[in-house]
Amino acid sequence: MVYPVTARVNVSDSYFGTEVEDPYRWLENLDSPQVAQWVAAQNALSQPRLAALPQRAWLKARLTQLWNYERYEVPVKRGGRYFFLHNDGQQNQSVLLVADGLDAPPRVLFDPNTVRQDATVALSEFSPDVQGHVVAYAVSDGGTDWQVWRFRRVPDGADLPDILRFTKFWGVSWARDGSGVYYSRYPALPDGRGDDSGRPAVYFHQLGTAQDRDRLVYEVTDHPTRIPAGRVTDDGHYLVITLFDGYERNGVDLLDLQRPDARVQRLFFAWDALYTFIGAHGEELYFRTTRDAPLGRVIALDARTPTIWRTVVPEGTTALEEASYVGGRIIAKYVEDAHGVARLYERDGRPAGNVPSPGLGGIEGFEGEGNQTETFFSYTDYLTPRKVFRFEVPANQATLWREARAPASTAEFVTEQVFYTSRDGTRVPMYITHRRDMVKDGNQPFLLYGYGGFDLALTPTYRPSVQAWLEMGGAYAEANLRGGGEYGEAWHRAGTLANKQHVFDDFIAAAQYLIQEHYTRSARLGIHGRSNGGLLVGAVLTQRPELFGAALPAVGVLDMLRYHTASANARQWSSDYGLVEDPEQFKALYAYSPVQNVRKGVCYPPALITTADHDDRVVPWHSYKFAAALQAAQVCPNPILIRIETRAGHGAGKPVWMQIDDFADQWAFLAKWLGMTAPAGAQ
Repeated sequence: MVYPVTARVNVSDSYFGTEVEDPYRWLENLDSPQVAQWVAAQNALSQPRLAALPQRAWLKARLTQLWNYERYEVPVKRGGRYFFLHNDGQQNQSVLLVADGLDAPPRVLFDPNTVRQDATVALSEFSPDVQGHVVAYAVSDGGTDWQVWRFRRVPDGADLPDILRFTKFWGVSWARDGSGVYYSRYPALPDGRGDDSGRPAVYFHQLGTAQDRDRLVYEVTDHPTRIPAGRVTDDGHYLVITLFDGYERNGVDLLDLQRPDARVQRLFFAWDALYTFIGAHGEELYFRTTRDAPLGRVIALDARTPTIWRTVVPEGTTALEEASYVGGRIIAKYVEDAHGVARLYERDGRPAGNVPSPGLGGIEGFEGEGNQTETFFSYTDYLTPRKVFRFEVPANQATLWREARAPASTAEFVTEQVFYTSRDGTRVPMYITHRRDMVKDGNQPFLLYGYGGFDLALTPTYRPSVQAWLEMGGAYAEANLRGGGEYGEAWHRAGTLANKQHVFDDFIAAAQYLIQEHYTRSARLGIHGRSNGGLLVGAVLTQRPELFGAALPAVGVLDMLRYHTASANARQWSSDYGLVEDPEQFKALYAYSPVQNVRKGVCYPPALITTADHDDRVVPWHSYKFAAALQAAQVCPNPILIRIETRAGHGAGKPVWMQIDDFADQWAFLAKWLGMTAPAGAQ
């Protein structure tokens, strides 16, 4: 295959006496005509080849069918009204609905599908005020993380004139009287764009006023990288300000909103653990923390005497992933061997039972206020589309509220959980989903997926894309690697900084297990990962190219020596990755960074690298540089292609039609190189 010529430039950096060449540095200049020409040339190579793959037509048709089912997200209750996202099955973006009662007919409050014909404007977040009279809603355009907030009256659906810009990630928190919102705002550049190399400060926006008149409430002046975000307590008494600086520890400050002259009070300032505010009962504030509890616990403190804490929910034997305070009780959500379990506790710490769950899958939700008696949660697994349950907290009773019914039969498939041993002897869980009648003859086409980072636990979830893969004759495995949150903070830290190689070892061991146990063989084993999982795929692809039949690194962090230069947000990933500014961390990063570890004279497996030109979270030059390096080094006919989406970002808010095209390309690429044929016709 003849690849587009990628110019090499004479650029290098010196790290503690090690000279590192960076010949594709010019690809970081995303707005240059030269990069635009390179992107066009790469798409001109990949797009026709992907479109011509024999399995693609069936995949696109079947994916279109599989995405066509009615589905609901978990409702939020405010002022007697219920706000929730809904998709009728044929909409590219889910629609925000509101109902005036639990059984009342819902009405459309905001439909992002009407904003732009290609449906690339997405509703990224919404927050109703306490009374349920006004909803703040944020939209993102073309996949960017940047948000524009507007305010819509609920009774008549009319927008107020207020608009908030220069925000992302941190949301808004309503004043108790509905007069406005607290939010974190980034500085603005002279050209009117937000500056994400800067740091946001907390402002208060009063409805009916211009944003440039917003009142500065809090800013960090004593540290260069800490980011504040505020949340108002349910009674409106306090603003709890969380200071973010990485994923292992944080700080918390407190501001008394009932005293105009109040000074900020420091609650947690040792930066020794994570402290996540979950709710308040009067003066008593509740936090989930890893302080002296790597699996997590819930503590309470009195805002008037914050140096005295008490344990409400003690550390257990499984990881406390999240907690909330609803209906006068603590709802604690745990991860047990990579599936979700929720338990109830009284304010004095007495256990009050388990939340009923349909199976061993993923659960989300339990949002609400301390005086609400009901909340909602969802359940899903690899073969069960999302079910939404109404949960009555005092009675500890769950009833089905909405159930998605996918246009597919899952009866012929089964999910099993296995445990395998990694290189250093660590026991690692993995879910495997396959046909019930699958023969373990070492010849099954397999797709292995992983993430392994940022304390995120992979729990089972239903995806139309995986359903299509199974129907095409593949089997699917998801490995719960170190670096994630499946077994608490120790599991997370075992896959960070100098220990990051453990993540790649765990993934390689998962592949070896599937081969040794005669599920598949290397030639029929594809690997897939996104974002930090894209780094995972890039790393194992360069370390063990002979182990895999094809690879799909998607929107990956692939140049580990320069990832932190893209934005202030990217630098925050250093709690997991480390920084080249530290000699030991540089040594670890340089040892596995995919871009720097591509070697000439190696036969790499077929690879389809995917990214998007509007991805401002993991900027696309990571993928550009990795593709250029692989194409230059490849010594065998296996293709190295890159697919660059336009008007898309990191993945959030991507319209359904674009997701279908994306997966049709990726799965068809795998099918080609793993030796799969499409079924006779769409079902």
